[in-house]
Amino acid sequence: MSEALRVGIAGLGTVGASVARVLSDKAAELTRQCGRTIVVAGVSARDKSRDRGVDVSGAQWFDDPIELAKWDGIDVFVELIGGDEGAARSSVKAALEAGHHVVTANKALLAKHGLELAGLAEKKGVLLNYEAAVAGGIPIIKTMREAMAGNTVTRVFGILNGTCNYILTRMEAEGISFEECLKDAQRLGYAEADPTFDIEGQDTAHKLAILTSLAFGSKIAADDIYLEGISNITQADIRAASELGYRIKLLGVAVRTETGIEQRVHPTMVPTASVIAQVHGVTNAVAVETDILGELLLSGPGAGGNATASAVVGDVADIAKSRPGFQHGPVFGRPVKELSPYKKARMRSHAGGYFIRLTVHDRIGVFAAIAKRMADSDISLESIVQHSDGTDTAAQKTVILVTHETTEAAVRKAVDGITKDGHLVDKPQVIRIERAA
Repeated sequence: MSEALRVGIAGLGTVGASVARVLSDKAAELTRQCGRTIVVAGVSARDKSRDRGVDVSGAQWFDDPIELAKWDGIDVFVELIGGDEGAARSSVKAALEAGHHVVTANKALLAKHGLELAGLAEKKGVLLNYEAAVAGGIPIIKTMREAMAGNTVTRVFGILNGTCNYILTRMEAEGISFEECLKDAQRLGYAEADPTFDIEGQDTAHKLAILTSLAFGSKIAADDIYLEGISNITQADIRAASELGYRIKLLGVAVRTETGIEQRVHPTMVPTASVIAQVHGVTNAVAVETDILGELLLSGPGAGGNATASAVVGDVADIAKSRPGFQHGPVFGRPVKELSPYKKARMRSHAGGYFIRLTVHDRIGVFAAIAKRMADSDISLESIVQHSDGTDTAAQKTVILVTHETTEAAVRKAVDGITKDGHLVDKPQVIRIERAA
């Protein structure tokens, strides 16, 4: 049997402690599967005295994660610190420079510095594994990087944030407000004290940027994503979607077009009968459309200590199975120098159309004025109806429009015109309707 694989873990929070526990509890099984023992040789965290529910006394303690990263007593450095700068970035770079393999769950780090780190890993001939960075326990990275060789991907999309999916699920199931759902999510530990990163879509955007690079062989472009969160979703939207045969999900979508790549994160109406519409609670789901395989949908736990730890341990086990002289595959599916520059697609018509909710003054001529603004923007309407959800009064009414295929620019132009006409009582709501798995 080969020598033991020595692992250093930086960050002993929920995920880090779970990783250490799994490596200990499943040691015998991992040895059988990998053909060598995996041992936690070193650890680093902020507070050495804290009880984390796992015994790491047999590992060498490092106050500074960078020192652990450089230590010649490890073969693999596991970064679970978090953040796109500071100790996380410095320690990962130090580990790669030292010739150590790296496993990370840090999507923010990869979205911002992934190309730099991937280039360094390739230069040093070591692995940079990051299954846990996208969709928790779902093996989407390995699937796209290894199992789909020869496939040309045309679209990748999915539910990539469990907090948002939990909130939208409860809003629909229980008829409660966004604010009430968010408070419960924070109480249950699904959302942070400052939930902005989740609910405004940044977390999903970081994950989508990584998937886009894998899918299309392009450089990561996390700053070039259309971004919209769920904080403006109301019960009126939830109810209207249900009546029209849709369910609202926060989706990350990346599409290859004839003019480039389109990346977007936003609330989306998906048909209630679609598979992705049945993904509830904190569960994640990722769909990949290709020329050979067709459409593949993977779903599973998207967050939490055990789900993320499972992905981290899987990455460590892959390293344990490799042998000296093994040629490691590129971090993002092809060598960094061969990744194409990211080219943003031109604005195009959205095949699924749009849902538009308008709260308007109840007066003569409003319907005609709305229809004219739509026609002036060359928007064809599938339907335009006055919609009563119990909140209308004698002075105001709710109007629901569903468009045929059109562009975002055309919809925004029409809605801006309606706003300027003085017909709106409240801020308009615009949600894309997506063709879904």
